[in-house]
Amino acid sequence: MPTIDTPEAPLKSSAAPEYNSTKGLVVDVALRVLLFATALVAIIVMVTSKQTKIIPVAPGLAVPLDAKFTQSPAFIYFIAALSVACLYSIITAVLSVLALMRGGVSTKMQFHFVMFDALLLGIVAAATGAAGGVAYIGYKGNTHTRWNKICNTYGSFCFHIASSLLLSLISSIALLLLVWLSLYVLSKKIARR
Repeated sequence: MPTIDTPEAPLKSSAAPEYNSTKGLVVDVALRVLLFATALVAIIVMVTSKQTKIIPVAPGLAVPLDAKFTQSPAFIYFIAALSVACLYSIITAVLSVLALMRGGVSTKMQFHFVMFDALLLGIVAAATGAAGGVAYIGYKGNTHTRWNKICNTYGSFCFHIASSLLLSLISSIALLLLVWLSLYVLSKKIARR
């Protein structure tokens, strides 16, 4: 039987394309620095949110009343959660920079980053929601429970609270992006194996 020589098609490589983790680590460090900066500024803005107004309580009688963040447990929880986020971002940014200098991060460390980033995301998001709920009551009031709005009287205080909440939302988004990034890097590492 005559045989026909046909060129063999090259075999496709079953290995996944090489993933450059340096770019991922640079983005990781940048997001952790963003988390630190927004959390720190949110803490500073919230802590400096004190305003005193002279409130008339009766004809001819006025009393100075303060509005401070310490008067609400939700705001105190907010400060505590953001303080933890600040400390966590410093520690993990240093670890990410060290991993960048070594040339990569281990799978085990990346897995720990995912777990703790997700945990901290839950804590910061819960604190932001709790503080946001109290701030909304201060802004709109609640006629059913006779809670009067205070932002028409304490405008500067409410502006500080709103600014701090906005910065905290940015911190939450940074944490969400960190979780997504870590999961992406982990999936690329697993695909290479």
